[in-house]
Amino acid sequence: MDHTIRHDWSVNEIEAIYRLPLLELMGRASAVHRAHHDPNAVQKASLLSIKTGGCPEDCAYCPQSAHHREVKLGKEQLIDPGIVLKMAARAKAAGVDRFCMGAAWRRVRDGAAFDAVIEMVRGVRDLGMEACVTLGMLETRHAERLAGAGLTAYNHNLDTSPEYYSQIISTRTYQDRLDTLAAVRGAGIDLCCGGIIGMGESIRDRASMLHVLAGFAPHPESVPINALVPVAGTPLANREPVDALELVRMIATARITMPKSTLRLSAGRTDLGREAQIMCLMAGANSVFYGEKLLTTPNPEQDCDSALFAALGPVRVTTA
Repeated sequence: MDHTIRHDWSVNEIEAIYRLPLLELMGRASAVHRAHHDPNAVQKASLLSIKTGGCPEDCAYCPQSAHHREVKLGKEQLIDPGIVLKMAARAKAAGVDRFCMGAAWRRVRDGAAFDAVIEMVRGVRDLGMEACVTLGMLETRHAERLAGAGLTAYNHNLDTSPEYYSQIISTRTYQDRLDTLAAVRGAGIDLCCGGIIGMGESIRDRASMLHVLAGFAPHPESVPINALVPVAGTPLANREPVDALELVRMIATARITMPKSTLRLSAGRTDLGREAQIMCLMAGANSVFYGEKLLTTPNPEQDCDSALFAALGPVRVTTA
């Protein structure tokens, strides 16, 4: 708790932090946050689905999986790069400085589609914005091409703990995810890697996932913390909503174990009141996704976010 950067946290230590009395936990996390970040700085990021639906993976939470045939989601092919860049320019005009693009692929493959993504990355960078993509698994040569195009970060979440992973996904192993992250890091691209709570995992599982993330050296530059958004037709459709204070605890614990990472308050924000979101920011979150949709799930409307930022008072919207 002396604000030093560690990579040797044990699962027991992390679970003990998570279970601290809430006010003490938030106080400790806030102190770590202030030691490494401007507490009045919040980054706005925008997330766009550039290829929707038909994914061959069977992730239990995801409406884009081809396995979940009862989900009412249309399948869309890769969006034209010109259209994507116009949307990025509009996001920039709204104060967004990180533009994230996601394609429902199992893995990156050579060809025209990947060439188009490279064009998108170059275009977003030419706009003066950070560029992040999530494209599934990728190999070293793909990571190197993305790096050459100027990609800022690659998103590839762990989703949950190694122990609970098989309850959520069967078409991709945990090691597959780690191999992709290694390829990204080897190409000199920032890691954007986090997970989801509310999928039926235990507190121990949450600690175990943070243990993996905090064991990376260096820590991931970006750590999205998501609350499950149950979608009709998926195996997790009937899960109870995540208690807002559990999300606060998760963010606070992530902040203490990964002091310098940008913590992104991601999916599930529509179920949080203004006060709960402010508690998450106090606990160490310093980025939100801006816009009315996160890939295919809802996100707060612009008026709601404008009210949130107004309530915060003067806040510096900044690049992470």
